[in-house]
Amino acid sequence: MSDFPWKMGIHPINWVGEDVREHGDDTTCEQILDDIAALGLGGTEMGRKFPEDPERLREMLGARSIRLVSRWKSVLLSDPAYRERELADYRKHAEFLRDMGSTVISTCEVGGSLHFDPRRTPNEREVLRLDEDGWRHLAEGLNEAGRIARGLGLKLTYHHHGGTAIESAEEIDRLMDMTDPESVYLLYDTGHALYGGADPLALLRKHYDRIAYIHLKDVRLGELEKARAEGVDFVTCIRRGVFTVPGDGGIDFGPIVRELRTRGYDGWAMLEGEQDPAAHPAREYAERALVYLKSLIEAQEKEERG
Repeated sequence: MSDFPWKMGIHPINWVGEDVREHGDDTTCEQILDDIAALGLGGTEMGRKFPEDPERLREMLGARSIRLVSRWKSVLLSDPAYRERELADYRKHAEFLRDMGSTVISTCEVGGSLHFDPRRTPNEREVLRLDEDGWRHLAEGLNEAGRIARGLGLKLTYHHHGGTAIESAEEIDRLMDMTDPESVYLLYDTGHALYGGADPLALLRKHYDRIAYIHLKDVRLGELEKARAEGVDFVTCIRRGVFTVPGDGGIDFGPIVRELRTRGYDGWAMLEGEQDPAAHPAREYAERALVYLKSLIEAQEKEERG
């Protein structure tokens, strides 16, 4: 029997940074996958060190009994000039994941982001919030992308994300209200929820029926407070060690775990840290996080037995 009531996996971002490229840049795909297998975890997301060739990737994953659960997809749907191109790219992305046996697509709007929006210039310092037209175009585009995903047997899971136009509780609420619940689901990320100013537990409770995928990430509250006081951007927060794995930061995962257990969540949850693996070794921190999460479940089960 599994130690978790849900499907537990881990993101390769623990070993190799995606937004901070120097983090773990010398780490190989083989090392990442060997560590995941040694941790006893059966799922991961696509990472930049993984081979793009589906046959080679399938071979490497299959040799270790690891499943490719998802892959990040940036979209620029708030600008209608990009929609046709974005949806064509989304279909190709979804077809790749379908062929790999994946179930969900981690999807994030990059319009307005300092780091991800190709229209931004290096001298800008603020994330641009969406105007009314931007919101409307985004919702329409996500609904269409979600229909593409659904037609291929996948779910579009929207990743609310620090440093983007959809990061606060109010922005997440609005996106869920404006999109089709049959086409657009939520990727619930504990760390990005807190970073964006939301209460992770309240967000989970409010939008549970839309959640189809989870990232379990913690936040070092002292580092976040310093970063906010200094007004630094999202990527700088990563470099400063704002994020870490569950049990190593300030989020109380006990109520979150209880809520997931009570609700019967049985989808995938990815363990995430997004920090420098030279200072915080990925496998070691993952082992600690797994022990921490298991201890919460065991304590709750014991309490329930009386």
